[in-house]
Amino acid sequence: MSLYQVQKLMFGLNNEPDLREHFAREPAAVLDRYGLQGEERAALETADVATLYRMGVHPLLLAPYAGRCGLAWPQYLATLAAVEAD
Repeated sequence: MSLYQVQKLMFGLNNEPDLREHFAREPAAVLDRYGLQGEERAALETADVATLYRMGVHPLLLAPYAGRCGLAWPQYLATLAAVEAD
């Protein structure tokens, strides 16, 4: 796993509209570009916020991504709390 690459992609998705658009159209191409594989790739493809948080993605990078993926703020906080409780 490459936490750095996952967080680099998250930063880009949060700050670059063109990258967000490309990811929405062709997620596999974007994930390939960042060299992501396995669990990290699956978590990003399915917007699995809990898994991304467990992997170590910083909550400040994860929050905007989660919101754009349809996770409301209370759900986001509950997801992080559930991971912490495990």
